[in-house]
Amino acid sequence: MPPAAQRFDCSTRSSPRACANSMAHSSSPPFDDLAAGYDAAFADSSIGREMRAIVWRRLDALFRPGMRIIELNCGTGEDAVHLASRGVDVTATDSSPAMLALAERKAARSGVSGSLHFKRLAIEHLGGFGHGGAFHGVVSNFGGLNCVENLADTARAIHACLAPNGIAALCVMGRYVPWEWLWYLARGDAARAFRRLRGDGVPWRGITLRYPSPGQLARLFAPWFRLERTSAVGLFVPPTYAEEFVRRHPRLFRALAACERRAEGFGQAAWLSDHYLAEFRKRPD
Repeated sequence: MPPAAQRFDCSTRSSPRACANSMAHSSSPPFDDLAAGYDAAFADSSIGREMRAIVWRRLDALFRPGMRIIELNCGTGEDAVHLASRGVDVTATDSSPAMLALAERKAARSGVSGSLHFKRLAIEHLGGFGHGGAFHGVVSNFGGLNCVENLADTARAIHACLAPNGIAALCVMGRYVPWEWLWYLARGDAARAFRRLRGDGVPWRGITLRYPSPGQLARLFAPWFRLERTSAVGLFVPPTYAEEFVRRHPRLFRALAACERRAEGFGQAAWLSDHYLAEFRKRPD
């Protein structure tokens, strides 16, 4: 994900909100201690805001007021509050109690608590959540699925949650990222530049991060979903570890952000972006 955790621990590309879900079996998720700094490191950063705006434009087009959705890896609640403020009924889930506590306070401050429901739940446990077929949509933003070992099982569980013709909007960390190659090669760090290409994934804090390409994700979801659209999220805009760089070069960042917005509709661009948003339509049971 545009990783807040990158600012805390530069050995990873994922965010605390994303990977906390894969550690839900722990009584004290190791990402709780990162929750307090998450918004400052990512949600409130220039890069984080630009990337989130890309995702929100699509979520706003997909989900209308009155629809019911479940959000996986909700983190501090930025997406849940945004959707609830538009009249969408959101069940926001995360495995980190600290993240959920921050999200609940944010919802209360925003005045949208009536449209928001919070539950501690890991992505891997979605299959036991119940409420089968009750939701119009499932949302997972900024890399939660990269921390899941068995994406086919997750696809099946998401399918079971959705009403007929339901939508899954899933923002995943990409596999082929020229920005990352250039950034780390310029610093003489080839191992980090190409780590997403490792077939066995990248170990971090007891879990393994995996980086499926848009094609790989589509194949894993194909038995239960039809892929309708992919969008680049971070093709021209750099990953969040470049935040200090873009602060020093604001005009360059504005130009990159303008290019990013123009590239949103080109599905092939998603293959070369830091993240991509995959929009799936549920197949009939």
